[in-house]
Amino acid sequence: MSEKSLLSVEALHGIQVDSASESRHRLSCDGWKTRAAVDQEIPNERGSQKFVTHPGGAPDGGLRAWLMVFAVALVVFSTFGYVNSWGVFQAYYEEDLLRHTSPSTIAWIGSTQYALSYLPSLATGRLFDLGYFKIPFFAASCVLVTGTFLTAECTQFWQFFLTQGVGVGIGCGMMFSPAIVIVSQWFSKRRGLALSLTAVGAALGSIVFPVAAQNLIPLIGFRWTVRVFGFILMSTLGTANILLKRRLPPVNVRGGLFNLKAFRNRAYTMYCISGVTILLGFYTELSYISVSAVEIGVPKNFAFYIIAIANAASAFGRVLSGLMADRIGALSTMAAFTAVTGIATIAWPFAQNESQLIVIATIYGFSIGAYVSLYSVPAVAMGKMEDAGRRVGMFMSLIGFGGIAGPPISGAISTATGGFVSAGYYAGGIIIFGVLLLLVARYLHLGRLWGKF
Repeated sequence: MSEKSLLSVEALHGIQVDSASESRHRLSCDGWKTRAAVDQEIPNERGSQKFVTHPGGAPDGGLRAWLMVFAVALVVFSTFGYVNSWGVFQAYYEEDLLRHTSPSTIAWIGSTQYALSYLPSLATGRLFDLGYFKIPFFAASCVLVTGTFLTAECTQFWQFFLTQGVGVGIGCGMMFSPAIVIVSQWFSKRRGLALSLTAVGAALGSIVFPVAAQNLIPLIGFRWTVRVFGFILMSTLGTANILLKRRLPPVNVRGGLFNLKAFRNRAYTMYCISGVTILLGFYTELSYISVSAVEIGVPKNFAFYIIAIANAASAFGRVLSGLMADRIGALSTMAAFTAVTGIATIAWPFAQNESQLIVIATIYGFSIGAYVSLYSVPAVAMGKMEDAGRRVGMFMSLIGFGGIAGPPISGAISTATGGFVSAGYYAGGIIIFGVLLLLVARYLHLGRLWGKF
């Protein structure tokens, strides 16, 4: 068989040739390209982006792969790190800017942020599968930064709701899901660790923003404090826009935004139901812990730090859960950690002093990190990689409904009962029920009660 014929067969079957063969091939066979060369030139977004594929599978390491982890960590810092600092705003609005508005009404701003951090994933996940990533990501970065700067100018509830609730929430939601799928393209065996390291960005953001607010508001006022947040987001998201690249080319999987066939997988269906259930109680403690701290006598200038303490603890939980996930499975790790989250949420209203509240906040923060670090891993594993963006997007969009309803429900319960005890029972109880549904999803996927998943 001639060299030209051999190379043609190799190109058809995707066999990787070495550099020496490629050199001879280019010299002797004008006009022919190997599969590796073609992969370098797959167009996307009308020529705005190029892809490099690695036929041997995810590299699971190397400079480029770890740069993706760093870039996604910046995204998570700027999205969930910022959104998870909502408790600071809830407390400040109740005490100052919106003091004549009920806590449950104010909570709609934060819950809308939480929900919209998930809901747009349905569209962005599908766009990612089709190859549209860079332009939507840049547009979302602009929306988030603009919403933050506009928040500084607000004085009324409806203004905060539109800019901080809707604007910031949509900006976060458009970026998060595609960024997470990119990490899944670069890592396979070490995916749990990689995703947990990106989630450390959320913990760092949730420390930086509350601490900055506590120190800057007395010095430069609320407006300039929020503007400083805007400048921070400009730098982090600007860097992420430069660094982020997908590894695999897009594949036009059939179907629209919503793939109903995915729900033929009973494990995936149950996993989505468990996610909605957990989110109904997941953010209650984080939203109201600063308010409850003031009510039991914690000084106001320290109450903001309670959120920072909880989020600092979550950094350790995220890394440990990632290491455990690679050993015992992501879903099993999530179930164990999230059960602790439910117990800590029930215990939170019973704290009687600063020390007890710090202990509970630390346990809650440590445990909460596992779920938000790993929830995309089972969704990716429940189908083919070329449809992973849409599958993760559907999951995140559905659980967003739990996120938008949870804090206001807890706020209404608190207002009706005159304290947070009943709200703690509600939120913690529904989290634990969601954990039971997680275990059912694992059983449906594995076909047995125990196993790595």
